[in-house]
Amino acid sequence: MIKTNKERLPIISVIGEIAMPIRRFPYTISHEGELYSFPGTGGITYNVKVGDKAFGWVGDHIEPGVSIKLKDENENRALNTYACIGNEAIVVSGDAKGNKGYVTGKHGGIEHILVYFPDNVLEKLVIGDKIQIKARGQGLKIEGLDDVIFYNLDPELLERMVEIGLKVKNGILHFPVTHIIPPAIMGSGLGSIATSSGDYDITTQDKESIKKYGLEDLRFGDIVALIDTDNRYGRCLKKGAISIGVVVHSNCVIAGHGPGVTTIATSVNGKIKPIKNKKANIGYCLGILE
Repeated sequence: MIKTNKERLPIISVIGEIAMPIRRFPYTISHEGELYSFPGTGGITYNVKVGDKAFGWVGDHIEPGVSIKLKDENENRALNTYACIGNEAIVVSGDAKGNKGYVTGKHGGIEHILVYFPDNVLEKLVIGDKIQIKARGQGLKIEGLDDVIFYNLDPELLERMVEIGLKVKNGILHFPVTHIIPPAIMGSGLGSIATSSGDYDITTQDKESIKKYGLEDLRFGDIVALIDTDNRYGRCLKKGAISIGVVVHSNCVIAGHGPGVTTIATSVNGKIKPIKNKKANIGYCLGILE
């Protein structure tokens, strides 16, 4: 049994609107100098879901499910900070009003919160519909493990991870993961001053690295370990540190980019031990996958 401080974490409402996709330029330029006009972030992506592969989509930074944000910068920062992976999301306007889903990721740069809803709900949603989130998770702690810092994670989702092998043993948090990733291939998002929102990318321009680390089968929702990475107060290299994150968006053609990872836990003192498990995906814990 994992004991946390969840009873002392406030549950606070935040709201966002389904965001229209935007294009700043007519073409996306790949790291090989190729020009593409295919889709990117935003909107309702009907056929890209938690559990699907992050590679192979004809697009760039594709976000599974529903992407939400707010026009006001400060309000959107609150939405992107307080909403946590696993939080309950409720449609509060439009034809799909009353239906519930889950937060599945945070995407920095574009500053979107990503939300899962089943297919029958997606068909009723339209751009501009409002989705309210019962935000809880920032400040989460496991009793007796002060050296493990959590971000962006609903406490009940953490508890459900026990079903896929999460446990505390001899003062160390054994964390189920699908992949173990070295710092040399982490890219866009490095240097951020905070990890309480957004993500950073696994760079995938080098085909040998993709094969070496088994990234071809990386899926949305996968829980991954980032070796020698300190995500306590930003994102940086630190030998011996380990961070844990969730894969939130697709592979990319742009240099320095790739599948995005939102941080959920980090330790610089060896208090996290990654344990390989093919079912280390939030979809299994949230009942999205069977």
